[in-house]
Amino acid sequence: MKALRWHGTGDVRVEDAPDPRIEDPGDVVIKITSTAICGSDLHLYDGLMPMMEKGDVLGHEPMGVVVEVGSGVRKLKKGDRVVVPFTISCGACWFCERSLYSLCDRSNPNAEAARAMLGASPAGLLGYSHLVGGFPGGQAEYLRVPFADVGPIKIESDLPDEKVLFLSDIFPTGYMAAESAEIEPGDVVAVWGCGPVSQFVIQSAWMLGAGRVIAIDRVPERLEMARVQGKAETIDFMEEKVYDRLMEMTDGRGPDRCVDGVGCEAHAGGSLDAVLDRAKVALHLKTDRVHVLREAIMCCRKGGTISIPGVYIGMLDGIPMGPLMNKALTIKTGQTHVPRYLKPLLKKIEDGEIDPSFVITHTVPLDDAPTMYKTFRDKEDGCVKVVLKP
Repeated sequence: MKALRWHGTGDVRVEDAPDPRIEDPGDVVIKITSTAICGSDLHLYDGLMPMMEKGDVLGHEPMGVVVEVGSGVRKLKKGDRVVVPFTISCGACWFCERSLYSLCDRSNPNAEAARAMLGASPAGLLGYSHLVGGFPGGQAEYLRVPFADVGPIKIESDLPDEKVLFLSDIFPTGYMAAESAEIEPGDVVAVWGCGPVSQFVIQSAWMLGAGRVIAIDRVPERLEMARVQGKAETIDFMEEKVYDRLMEMTDGRGPDRCVDGVGCEAHAGGSLDAVLDRAKVALHLKTDRVHVLREAIMCCRKGGTISIPGVYIGMLDGIPMGPLMNKALTIKTGQTHVPRYLKPLLKKIEDGEIDPSFVITHTVPLDDAPTMYKTFRDKEDGCVKVVLKP
């Protein structure tokens, strides 16, 4: 089959890869009809994620049609149309039984390596390094899906792929991030970053009762999407000092809830901490640029909550622990427990409460994936979200 394979920093190629096959009775194989490039994929593209190997197949936002079914699968059959979560969850361990699916104890075959680096192993993830299992991803013509009775959700309506594809990751991720922010009716919610996940944080914040949503970015197309599609107030951090503007907008109190939708590759204009971050990353002294998290801590109101859906990879420095503690802030984070959200969010789509396709700016063949990785990473051509068609 054809698949997008990683060969090093900034080097991804569409080339032949082994066809997936049933390896466990609980597996299915699907023929991919649509898949997407995620902001998290850029951490792989930029060489930040450990334990990548040349030839790894990327991609963790897939959907398609079941073409092979393992003997132990009970809920799916050939011909079923499914969206596949990026998290791989067994459904039966201590964590899965508590709906903490991204913390599954059984799905990562490289759990000991993850334990040595992280203190404990998270769930296996599709297309996201051997630290979390080395599973081939979904930017390909076909995909093996483990624990197929647990993760995939069957799409039984005629909704187009573009409306349901993002159930694989970014819609549940945005919703869980908003939920983790503990939004109360009327709250002021500040969202750092206007990339695809943050666009769904904005939408979800309104669903959960926010009174105001303020979106922070520097890319005109992303800010415009937040304004038009998300009905958010916006701050361009290249034009205004974020702290000062947020204090002005909240009568000096700060936002009630802050969401870091950026993670480890934050940009921050010419601020001193951002300059130091970039220098340390260039010298391989650290992996993560942490400006957004620092700023969210400083801006959040006393007693507020910071939610972090943005991915971080290594040890962070310069975190303002004094303000964090003295302001009595709560921080909640984690990979998304995708299966928990699939049915309720699919219902919101089916009921017309949201059309997730609004975020798509580019739809291209799989062969164009290497070019689109660069376009997406460099924020060129108005690129916010890329859908690939194998």
